[in-house]
Amino acid sequence: MQVDGVGIFYREAGPGSAPTIVLLHGFPSSSREFDTLIPLLATKYHLIAPDYPGFGLSDAPSPTAYAYTFDHLAQTMSDFLEKLKVTHYTLYLHDYGAPIGFRIILAHPDQVHALIIQNGNIFKVGLGAKWTKIAEYWADPKAHPELLNAFLSFEATKERHVAGTSHADRYDPDTWISEYADLSRPLQREIQGDLLYDYRTNVASYPKWQAWLRDHQPPTLVAWGEHDPSFIVPGAEAFTLDLPNAEIHLLDAGHFALDEKTDEIAGLISQFMAKHPG
Repeated sequence: MQVDGVGIFYREAGPGSAPTIVLLHGFPSSSREFDTLIPLLATKYHLIAPDYPGFGLSDAPSPTAYAYTFDHLAQTMSDFLEKLKVTHYTLYLHDYGAPIGFRIILAHPDQVHALIIQNGNIFKVGLGAKWTKIAEYWADPKAHPELLNAFLSFEATKERHVAGTSHADRYDPDTWISEYADLSRPLQREIQGDLLYDYRTNVASYPKWQAWLRDHQPPTLVAWGEHDPSFIVPGAEAFTLDLPNAEIHLLDAGHFALDEKTDEIAGLISQFMAKHPG
């Protein structure tokens, strides 16, 4: 679908008359990260999983033609949902999906039915040790090319999946090989460098997003890989500060918890959605 002049690839499954769940992926993945989850939910729910501009099979225009900021990605995703005439939905937010999703929420608060948070951080206490170094990049990106090099490296791409896990045998190496191939495409260094630098605006927005949760109290399921070194467990537990009724489930998994716990997460979602039909 053409949205804001950009070709947006998306996956869709399930009956259109069923409650809609919009699946927003993380870095450096794409809608492909939901390949195993979608079939488990599509018998009861309408699933929509887009690739952001610059990710997966969506177009990746030059940064001179498309500003790679989280504000802009959120606007494009919001316009994408509008073109699909999707106006009432539950959001599944993973990693980059959280800052993109919360921008959509604040722009269209009446459209959001419920939230499913899977290692999608909006609290400073949830930032792991590596973010101290990334903050140096935010302060002066030109002075720290080595941080961007490390962020986009093959080793980092693999570690996002297997770091901390005790079940490395459950992972498909094709996943990080494919992600690294995507990161190695032309313009990706510029695109991902722009987004890494802009990530500082997400941290600055945390208080605003937390205030929205306190004010609106949406039904919320948190399913969090507890061995994630990037977004650590206190970030999952912090949701109860603003949402006393949130369901918090700490899973024996890493950042990409779906790689290890697809069945368990699908079961949690089914139970949660049954309790909060919309």
